[in-house]
This record gives sequence, C-alpha cells and structure tokens, in this order.
Amino acid sequence: EMQLVESGGDSVQAGGSLRLSCEASGYIYNTACLAWFRQAPGKEREGVATISRYGAATIYRDSVKGRFTISRDNAKSTLYLQMNSLKAEDTAMYICAARFAATCSLTSVYALWGQGTQVTVAS
Repeated sequence: EMQLVESGGDSVQAGGSLRLSCEASGYIYNTACLAWFRQAPGKEREGVATISRYGAATIYRDSVKGRFTISRDNAKSTLYLQMNSLKAEDTAMYICAARFAATCSLTSVYALWGQGTQVTVAS
C-alpha cells in the first residue's frame, strides 16, 4: 500500500525550529517528486516547498525562503522539512505529497497525500 506518514509537528515559540519528517514506501521514493504543503484554519492549502526526484532541484514559496529547507533521504525513504525562525503565520497543518514525475512545482497536481502533522507557533 502506498502511503505517506508525517511526523514532527509540535507547538513552539516564535523564533524556534522544528524538523518535519514524511515516511513513504520505497516505490514512492524511487519514482516521485515530493512536496510539503500547509493549510491553516479557514485558509486554502498552499505549497511550501518541492524537491525533485533525485533532490537536485528545490522550489520554495517566497515567505519561507531562507528559513525552511526541504531535503530527502532516499535510502531511508524519508522527506524532511527543516523549519527555522518560525513565525506565528507558519501555524498550520503540514502535509506531504507525491507526484509521480521527475520534477514538480508548487502548483503541480499531486497524486498521493499524507494526513498531516500540526505545527503551532506562539507569538
């Protein structure tokens, strides 16, 4: 069964850091471009960052550039999102997604979604 399972969400103070993880089956990691999305209460889901199949290319939304880093460890079949200098506006459910292509963007269509992990940043 193909599935994505996120972890690492927590409540932190503004300025703090968190690292999110997303585990998946090996098939997904061998074939998919991966991404992190987030959705805050009452807001639309938005793309946060993407990483190509072999990790050579990354894309970030402007508001997280310089603070967040997306990475993948294909040997461990795990996607990461390192989040530093967190702000209250980063509060959201963070969800990982897979697109079965070599590359993807923040607006690509994704075929597989996780359930999400909650990040809450107190100001």
